[in-house]
Amino acid sequence: MANCLEQLKTFTTVVADTGDFEAMKKYKPTDATTNPSLILSAASMQQYQKILQKAIDFGKSQGGDLKNQVAATMDKLVVLFGAEILKIVPGRVSTEVDARLSFDKEGSIKKAQKIIQLYEEEGVSKERVLIKLASTWEGIQAAGELESKYGIHCNLTLLFNFAQAIACAEAGVTLISPFVGRILDWYVQNTDKKSFAPEDDPGVISVTQIYNYYKKFGYSTVVMGASFRNIGEIKALAGCDFLTISPKLLQELESSHDTLQKNLSVEKGILVSLCIITRTVSKVEEFIRFFLSPIPQSIP
Repeated sequence: MANCLEQLKTFTTVVADTGDFEAMKKYKPTDATTNPSLILSAASMQQYQKILQKAIDFGKSQGGDLKNQVAATMDKLVVLFGAEILKIVPGRVSTEVDARLSFDKEGSIKKAQKIIQLYEEEGVSKERVLIKLASTWEGIQAAGELESKYGIHCNLTLLFNFAQAIACAEAGVTLISPFVGRILDWYVQNTDKKSFAPEDDPGVISVTQIYNYYKKFGYSTVVMGASFRNIGEIKALAGCDFLTISPKLLQELESSHDTLQKNLSVEKGILVSLCIITRTVSKVEEFIRFFLSPIPQSIP
């Protein structure tokens, strides 16, 4: 019998959530996602020191103060890793905009354009790159403009709720990455229930609802489940458009020979009853801003 990873690939596009080239070669994903922490981890490995040095040399060549040189180095580093990744995977790589720009629409657009320019200088077409932006209101609006005005494809991350998903779809973004594990973490930390079966996992339920909503109303935005804590969550979302998975969990899937069931599908999504969920959700912007606003801290 085929292992679970092989079975999953027949239902879902598997994406590697890593900056480690060797892991990608081993598990043969279609796409790859990266973030600064993954790149930092990979850049600390001896085999990638030449890439790191090339980025440092580039940063120094840009001149300006140390802050400017460090920023240029980081931009070049993520692009160099992305370009190398695209020599391994046949699809696309997601490259993240500096999280400090999450509430800065114009800054996010400018940074995204710079990243794409650096990719093109490395001979990589923008069609093979997804710009990762946080699903803040400003991030979503930046993505909408990047998609419609500049033809730059976007991956909206840090997505925890239904309102964010609706706003992303309405903005016409290419792909969203709703988090599974971080939603589970919140429930474990803030409720009396400390363990959940995969089908009852709040993160799994959230992604399933978003997926079904998109299919029911014909949105083209791709749903890519992310931030998994265990392979039970992954199995429960078999059939989702894309799933981005860490090497550790890819290994566990490869080692498992359970029979995998396709739990999500376009047909099921179209037919599902969404109960109180309707296509028009009022005050989406206000909800997102409230949800993502910092909690005021009392001053001692």
